Amino acid sequence: MARRRTHRISTITLNTGSGARATNHPYPARTPVLSLDFGALSVLVTTSTGDEVTASDLEFARQLAHQAHQFATSVERCYHGLPNGRGVMAA
Repeated sequence: MARRRTHRISTITLNTGSGARATNHPYPARTPVLSLDFGALSVLVTTSTGDEVTASDLEFARQLAHQAHQFATSVERCYHGLPNGRGVMAA
């Protein structure tokens, strides 16, 4: 995905916990919506248009899936105290 690099002016941190969840919402008549819920805050990830999928949408979805998998692997390493993790486990 060829996106123009811009200077980051802000960062929003959304902490996971017992109230956090991710849900895919497939629809028969429109493109899917990924919902990321963090208690009182929800983030909806959608395609560039609601009725078709572009090559950029597909590339972003694949990048998102890959990075989410990498995040899950890193969290598992930390939780179980495996090599390359911090070895910190919360009960």
